[in-house]
Amino acid sequence: MLEPTVEPTAEAARAAAQQFIDLALSVLDPAVPVPATPPWTIADVFGHVAMEPRRYRDLARGQGTWPSRAADLPEFNEQQIASLPADDLGTLAGLLRADLDDFLATIDELGPEARMMFDGDQEIRVDRALGTLLGEFVVHGHDIAAALGRSWPIDPEHVPMVLTGMHQIMPGWIDRDAAAGHTATYHVRLRGGPMQIYSFRDGALTIGESGRPHVRISADPATWLLLVYGRGNPTRAALTGKVVAYGRKPWLAPGLAKRFLPP
Repeated sequence: MLEPTVEPTAEAARAAAQQFIDLALSVLDPAVPVPATPPWTIADVFGHVAMEPRRYRDLARGQGTWPSRAADLPEFNEQQIASLPADDLGTLAGLLRADLDDFLATIDELGPEARMMFDGDQEIRVDRALGTLLGEFVVHGHDIAAALGRSWPIDPEHVPMVLTGMHQIMPGWIDRDAAAGHTATYHVRLRGGPMQIYSFRDGALTIGESGRPHVRISADPATWLLLVYGRGNPTRAALTGKVVAYGRKPWLAPGLAKRFLPP
């Protein structure tokens, strides 16, 4: 039996957004570079994230733009940063809050059956797109905190919500070269949470289908989320017990995230 999908909530999005804003507004020098997203500075990262709720809202309303290919996202983001409506972090924080409220209101207005176009020319559910937006707050907050040498707590209950959003776009985010010919099923148990099932068949991905796994993975939720987003080190995660792989082919586990383009 498949486990229920954890739907992203408005409360989680607002809490993560506020945590992200509080971190950014505490920064003394917004020009500090962020190693996880070169050549961006803290100001660039914050500006990018601040504009995302507005973009999601517009896409939900059938407006706005998106990159037609996943590989075009970096260039799209650079254009977004170059055209920010303000360069003051306080002003951008106000826009982020207001636009997030607008997007949440739009979700309520449109209902769970509403669809929108998204990066990579993929059609996704509007309400579940909130999980991807939640990931923007959580992961880019981690990026800024790491640049400052600060800790960044990730609520484990937020992780399956982010994955609910990510699962909508993951099939279009496959690195065709890295996944070519790959056939394997991964069962990923988030500790204290649900199991995620990823099945590759000759390089094509399906999510959530039951089947005998080639590898089982037990993962600390925060560690797993960062690995999915291309942050963190799989070897270190294994050595510290944050991620444990077993089953018929446990050696496949470290390569799972590498079969996707960087989100």
